[in-house]
Amino acid sequence: MNLQALIEPTLVGMGYELVALERVGRGLLRLYIDKPGGIVVDDCVRVSNQLTRLFMVENVDYERLEVSSPGLDRPLVKAADFERFAGERVNLRLHAPIDGRKRFNGVLRGLADGMLKLEMDGAMVEIPLTEVDSARLAPELEGLTRRKR
Repeated sequence: MNLQALIEPTLVGMGYELVALERVGRGLLRLYIDKPGGIVVDDCVRVSNQLTRLFMVENVDYERLEVSSPGLDRPLVKAADFERFAGERVNLRLHAPIDGRKRFNGVLRGLADGMLKLEMDGAMVEIPLTEVDSARLAPELEGLTRRKR
């Protein structure tokens, strides 16, 4: 069963976007949702309740359902994400190295003809979208410092 194909129309009908879907060991099903203006706890509860009923009707096998916001470091999954978040800082990890690197950090400048445009230290780098293993927004949090552990 294609869970994404089952879930996505329900979420769209409720006014939400499915950002990512993960099936984790021991029956955990984790969803990240978003909507204009952001996600609050009540949104997660609403989606969880609706999907629980849908899964019962469709006989989806799972032990636990987690629904949450994608967070400030939102994953970029679909091609449309790379267009939507042009101008934002991102962290990319590639399947295989390009010019000896698998990790890239910079400002996303868009997507054209399957190539990501990434500005790094004033230089423009092009990376094939097919080579991206994972991508996340890298928000600059002014005034916050990371504590050393």
